[in-house]
Amino acid sequence: MKQKLWTRDFTIITVGSMVSLLGSTLSSFAMNLMVLDRTESTLLFALYNILYTLPMVLSPVLAGPFLDRFSRKRTIATLDFITSGLFLIMSLYLALFPFSFIFFAAMNILLGAIGGVYSVAYQSFYPLTVTEGNMQRAYAVDSTLESLAAFIVPVSALIYNTFGLVPLFAANTVTYFLAAVMETQLRTEEKYTSRESEYSGMRRFVSDFREGLDYLRGERGLMSIAVYFFFSSLAGGVGYVVALPWLRENFANGEYIYSMVWLMGDIARVISGVVFYKLRIPAKYKYAIALTVYVTTCVLEAAYLYVPVPVMAVMCFTTGLLGMASYNIRISATQCYVPDEKKGRFNGAFGTLTTVGQLVGQGAGGALAAVMAKRPIIVLANGICLLAAIVFIGGSKKAVSAVYSTEK
Repeated sequence: MKQKLWTRDFTIITVGSMVSLLGSTLSSFAMNLMVLDRTESTLLFALYNILYTLPMVLSPVLAGPFLDRFSRKRTIATLDFITSGLFLIMSLYLALFPFSFIFFAAMNILLGAIGGVYSVAYQSFYPLTVTEGNMQRAYAVDSTLESLAAFIVPVSALIYNTFGLVPLFAANTVTYFLAAVMETQLRTEEKYTSRESEYSGMRRFVSDFREGLDYLRGERGLMSIAVYFFFSSLAGGVGYVVALPWLRENFANGEYIYSMVWLMGDIARVISGVVFYKLRIPAKYKYAIALTVYVTTCVLEAAYLYVPVPVMAVMCFTTGLLGMASYNIRISATQCYVPDEKKGRFNGAFGTLTTVGQLVGQGAGGALAAVMAKRPIIVLANGICLLAAIVFIGGSKKAVSAVYSTEK
């Protein structure tokens, strides 16, 4: 008999993460606007964003071994309490002192490090709260809420322009604190924390880290998926730094066109999330669907800057629909496939690979844009991504299919 999805702990972790996500979305965009306004420097604005991303390269892979032995639910709550405290400090600073780039850059580094660890802890604990047979529906909820959060970015700009950042930081202090309090009430048992080890301290960390690497190397399907998503993130990073400048150079209202066409992608992801909450994909079709999605998405994202704006919007809507299908298949299957005691290390390694891919793509895209036309750069990046899909996903059909057909 099918169990219900909305259990006590699933509800708590979903509501708590949504509160954290909304706070993060509101504050990060407003903080970017503040830095750009106060510094009037594109270089410092770029540096500010890089300082947030860099800690997210190391913190997930370093946190993974610890989160496979210690309590993830306590980590989630503790990090939200710390984040609440950081927003309190920032709100008081802005209320009492003039803007300081160094101060907010330091805060951004801390928030990036916390975000990297929180992501691994959340991704590794979340599946433990899902009842038998409901993994796909659970990740449909998770991904839909994440897509909905993108719609509040204009609200963030409105609050910033009307009231400034102090009220927004103060509100985040309260919301993160409330999320942390809710998360302290989680009761899901974490059996993996009782594992014994012949080592202690740093030697135990090194042992766990090596064990995680050995596990990933021994799992061809997981390794192929992780490597493909490195190249997918690389292509996404290229698109992030190249598409907006190209649209602004070629259209009088290029930034609005960019926002509009990618908003169509967000709308599609919400629609797709609702569909996957109701529709269950048979396990035997998941690999074929995933590979088809990967190939099609590469082609669409390589070509969308070469078509009229209405067609561009349709293509972005299509990639949003396909992207949500891809995400739901990948995340639900890998979290079912990876043992509970190794989820932290896998999610940490996966997060690090994708973040590195994004940074490499942004750096390569920016460098190439200085010496060649912008649209071919996106074609090149997605061509590489397409080749990665064929080689790593298509070339490892048996191993990847074994992962994607896993159900809970």
